[in-house]
Amino acid sequence: MTRLFLSFLAPLAFALAGCGASDQQASPPLAGAKIGGPFRLTDGQGRSVTQRDFAGRYRVVYFGYTFCPDVCPTDMQAIGAGLTLLEKSAPAKVARIVPMFITVDPERDTVPVVARFAAAFHPRFVGLTGTPAQIEAVKKAYAIWSQKGERSAGGGYLVNHSNQTYLMDPEGKPLALVPSDEGPQAVARTLDQWVR
Repeated sequence: MTRLFLSFLAPLAFALAGCGASDQQASPPLAGAKIGGPFRLTDGQGRSVTQRDFAGRYRVVYFGYTFCPDVCPTDMQAIGAGLTLLEKSAPAKVARIVPMFITVDPERDTVPVVARFAAAFHPRFVGLTGTPAQIEAVKKAYAIWSQKGERSAGGGYLVNHSNQTYLMDPEGKPLALVPSDEGPQAVARTLDQWVR
């Protein structure tokens, strides 16, 4: 799987990392970024949901696919374990967070498949899928790229996709990238920093 980092986010994140303001006073790294927006998808119970269903709660948004052999399950495990760590020190913060897995492979990631996959990493994870058009629309809103690879003789395929985990505020605006590739402690620290 190709791990891409959006070129416009990297300089912003590095520039803000050296700021001298305390964590409580600093502006969120992604404040004002054109990421997120309206969507209509289907959750793991087969219900149609939109961004309005999550209003008032912080969202950890991760895009991937359930047949991913390496990166997606590793990142999902870090997000789930990071939430579990934070539950011990700040349960009220975690209660305000909805972790979301959105597939980039709607052909194989049906409603029951995303439900099982998401729940395997944390009981509060919401798995979301949709029609190919719905998935393309939400990918565009969140600046996610993906491309299906060549099919193997057995019919399987990999999906290359950009890899970032977003923290969105209760109004659905972007706050920060969650460093899921750095492990559970880094996830917990980032969530603790920006969730109020």
